[in-house]
Amino acid sequence: MTVERDGETVTLRVDGETQRLSREQALALRAAVGDALERRVELFRTVGRHRRDGSYAVSRRGADTPGNEQVFDSFGALRALFASLPTEFGAEAVGDEGVTGSRRHLLVRHLAEHPAFDCRLVSERPLRAEKNPD
Repeated sequence: MTVERDGETVTLRVDGETQRLSREQALALRAAVGDALERRVELFRTVGRHRRDGSYAVSRRGADTPGNEQVFDSFGALRALFASLPTEFGAEAVGDEGVTGSRRHLLVRHLAEHPAFDCRLVSERPLRAEKNPD
């Protein structure tokens, strides 16, 4: 993909196709692409948010302060965290991977709730999750 600007026209080339856009059309395209990249996944107790910058944020449902949020560089980084955890894990194992405070418990819940991760909660006190065997 290439993008060139010539005065008030933006030329976009994708897979051999060329589109010339006015500045207004290019701005509308940028907003539409940003909106498509941003997505919120509401689960039972947690929320995952794919942000425009490519990062992925996990927060408590109904919370709106940064102290209740854990941000990853990408959704892939959360997948890597999950892969690094043992078969049965709790907050301490998540903490061993660098997550601190109450966000450790938040991530245990999020991993158990999110359909992309094959695991489930096995205990509330202490909070523990288990990966499903393949």
